[in-house]
Amino acid sequence: MKFNKVLEGIQTYEAGKPIELVVREFGIAPENVVKLASNENPIGTSPKVAEVIRANADKAHLYPDDSMFELKAALSGKFDVGDENIIIGAGSDQVLEFISRALLDEKSSVLMSAVTFAMYEIYAKQMGAKIVRTASWEHRYDEFMEAYHMHKPKIIYICTPNNPTGDATSREEVLEIIEEVGNDTLIVVDGAYMEYASAKDDKYAITPKELLGYENVIYLGTFSKAYGLGGMRVGYGIAQPELIKALYKMRPPFNISTLSLAAAIEAAKDEAFVAKSIALHQEQIKRYEDFAKEHGFEYIDSYTNFITYLFGDTLDSTEVSDALLRRGVIIRNLASYGMNGVRITIGTAAQNDVLFKHFSEVIS
Repeated sequence: MKFNKVLEGIQTYEAGKPIELVVREFGIAPENVVKLASNENPIGTSPKVAEVIRANADKAHLYPDDSMFELKAALSGKFDVGDENIIIGAGSDQVLEFISRALLDEKSSVLMSAVTFAMYEIYAKQMGAKIVRTASWEHRYDEFMEAYHMHKPKIIYICTPNNPTGDATSREEVLEIIEEVGNDTLIVVDGAYMEYASAKDDKYAITPKELLGYENVIYLGTFSKAYGLGGMRVGYGIAQPELIKALYKMRPPFNISTLSLAAAIEAAKDEAFVAKSIALHQEQIKRYEDFAKEHGFEYIDSYTNFITYLFGDTLDSTEVSDALLRRGVIIRNLASYGMNGVRITIGTAAQNDVLFKHFSEVIS
């Protein structure tokens, strides 16, 4: 069977290893496995959301409200935007897929930083588009502008805070890029971790409403991180109505489940849970910074719910990751991104105790 030629240049996205894999391969009891690889919320899901999921379990045979009226109303109230400005996706990465399908072809190019979310490249390559990367993993204005003027990309991706590095681009710098770019290029501002950045320093806080003044900008958000709904797969895009209408032509019917919709509606209301999640993160990430300093390796100042350690010539990220995996601790090796480092989700105090114990033993 012959497949589309564009598939030859696409690498399959490598998700974080599941707990079940460690249980099968190493015979470790599930309760003794600590998963800190996929940036899930370590305290789980809001109890109010869990109750709503249970209450709606008997509706699993029914399709959801495809207008998603209540969820859009909740997001409209949260961000002070209109229903017509919102599209819902099965995770924000589905909105990324809609964007690529709506805009790209084999004559197009897309621009992104040297190290960023892998799905930008994968969706672009599915459409035959060319990938252009800056030299740095940071979103540097001069590098983006040089590449923009040289290649005239159809899409520019600004992931802030950035995954998998954890750094953030200031609101001022993002707006500088937006102001410089012409309307023929779409700018995607991916704010999957924006709740963490906003809580740490409002210099990095970007709201969807302030981006609605630009016809060529879309803001992406998700319920997978601070809201604790990674397993429910709900994300959203916010942009001017003309762009949203175009993306709706890419959207299949009922693209999130009945239970996911109910969960997201309730999650959007429970800001107290989000505040609790962020407070835990701000408390525990200091331990990770101290651990790096104590053991003499670098870390990237994080504006997300994870931290990136850079080993330089001192350690090998693959050896460290594999050794921890055999001990039942799952972290993310960044070797596939061309970095000798690891990305670790900031866990609960108990999870972090286990991580630091094994980490210390491994590197000694």
